[in-house]
Amino acid sequence: MFAAIGVVFGDIGTSPLYALKECFSAEHGIPFSTDAVYGVISMVFWAFAIVVSLKYVLFVMRANNHGEGGILALMALALRTAPSGSKRSLLIIMAGVFGACMFYGDAIITPAISVLSAVEGLEVISPDFTRFVIPVTIFILVILFFIQKTGTDVVGKLFGPIMVVWFVVIGLMGLYQIIQFPAIFGAINPMYAVNFMFEHALQGFIVLGAVFLVLTGAEALYADMGHFGVKPIRMGWFFIVMPCLLLNYFGQGAMFLNNPETISNPFFLMVPEGFVFPLVILATSATVIASQAVISGAFSMTSQAILLGFVPRMKVRHTSDSEIGQIYMPLVNWTLLVLVIAVVLAFKKSENLAAAYGIAVTTTMIVTTFLAAIVMRVVWRWNTFLVTLVISAFLAVDLAFLTANLLKIMEGGWFPLLLGAICFIVLMTWYQGRRILRQSAMNKGIALKGFIDVLMQHPPHRVEGTAVFLTAHVDYLPVSFLHNLKHNHVLHERVFFLKISIWDVPYVKDEERITLRDLGNGIYVVRAVYGFNETPDVVRIIESVEKSCGLKFDLMDTSFFLSRDTLVVTDIPGMALWRERLFRWMYQNAGRQSDFFKIPTNRIVELGSKVEI
Repeated sequence: MFAAIGVVFGDIGTSPLYALKECFSAEHGIPFSTDAVYGVISMVFWAFAIVVSLKYVLFVMRANNHGEGGILALMALALRTAPSGSKRSLLIIMAGVFGACMFYGDAIITPAISVLSAVEGLEVISPDFTRFVIPVTIFILVILFFIQKTGTDVVGKLFGPIMVVWFVVIGLMGLYQIIQFPAIFGAINPMYAVNFMFEHALQGFIVLGAVFLVLTGAEALYADMGHFGVKPIRMGWFFIVMPCLLLNYFGQGAMFLNNPETISNPFFLMVPEGFVFPLVILATSATVIASQAVISGAFSMTSQAILLGFVPRMKVRHTSDSEIGQIYMPLVNWTLLVLVIAVVLAFKKSENLAAAYGIAVTTTMIVTTFLAAIVMRVVWRWNTFLVTLVISAFLAVDLAFLTANLLKIMEGGWFPLLLGAICFIVLMTWYQGRRILRQSAMNKGIALKGFIDVLMQHPPHRVEGTAVFLTAHVDYLPVSFLHNLKHNHVLHERVFFLKISIWDVPYVKDEERITLRDLGNGIYVVRAVYGFNETPDVVRIIESVEKSCGLKFDLMDTSFFLSRDTLVVTDIPGMALWRERLFRWMYQNAGRQSDFFKIPTNRIVELGSKVEI
């Protein structure tokens, strides 16, 4: 539970830094009054109760894919209910991919708004420090992204204790203010929220978009479920995180009623002036941890997307010998850093980023609700009426928050939508391009079993050693095999056709990993299966074949043959020409198969061919 607190709750746990400050922003035009404070605090309380506690912690976390959560794991689970290639499966894929793309918006905005809001505490100490806020923020972010390559194994052990201290401190801060005005607990009555919305109409709806900021990070509870399990996350939420957060929010409300001037920066004004600087240090530590969690989440999601076929292969480095989930992806890391710094420089203040933040998270939440509905109806086989009732209730809340945030598109909400749209086009282009390539290979392909039977009637010269040909389909010959026969006129003493498959489960049991088919004459077809949270490794596949099938390998006597295709854009029906060009560019710049599958570099033979798309 304490480990989960250090990783899972960083994002939602740092929302008190800016959420209520944004709710009472002068730009919203809400006149300050006791009823307004009670109404906003009431909305915060019921947002926690309905969206986080009921929807995510008690309900959505049941929809796990062999213990794994997150938008792509949920998409993979929902895809089992639809025939491959059907319109329904395409709709599920598009929804899941768009939700994942919006998560990248969250991964950019979270470090920017979190660290920026913490460093803005310096302004409370002295207005003279205002000019240092952006430089200090960028310095902290650069350090944060530079240490990613060292891994989070050591730093991660400090996360739990620091975040526990953070939650205890913010809870005590709130409790101190509540003691001054205990009547604030009356805001638990939902009628205060209802009356506030009716009284302020459109302005109240805009404030609802700001209230949503208290929920940012709720998706992380589900996404990180596979690392810690359901029970520790639920215990951490109900026994530590939610009580401390609510105490702080209610405490800020009590402070507003006692001293309305504190609305300018309520979080840091909750403590005496002498405690502000230590609180800035603690808040900065907490926001760095929150940022670290979302950066690690971006690495994990990209790794899953590569294996599920939505992102080109790229370099993945494992930063821990004991934790399989701890990885580092240089391209993703530096791209995020550039975009995060650009966002800080463009928006300059945390309140300017608040509008952009809400849309990214609400969109992901709606996609989660949509995919969960499919799982409820088809996988769990719940009654249609019950599914409609539950999902309608969740969607009503989600859509209310989304609509409230859409009102802020011109203020910055356009940014995550634009980023999400670009990512969506890139991911779907790669997915559909690979499908076109695969279909083309099957249409033009030669049946493996029949060709081998004919070949062995008049076999070519056999040479010593072992040849491993990577193939995209277990029933068709790889192009590299045909090129080797055509140019070298030889066949190795032993030939293995190796197909690496990725299943829509997070992990595959070792006993299910390898299947081998003997075609006779020293020729075999091997299929190695991995989950979308695992990393294929050809050397380990060979070791598994040795162990399970009794075949001995000498790596220094084994050659690995790969196809290196050059794509040619044509008018053949498939995708629009501009998307075909985009796909060709990604294909030519994708990471090498040999690096991704960890094939010994001194044993590789690449044979090229041209493929029309």
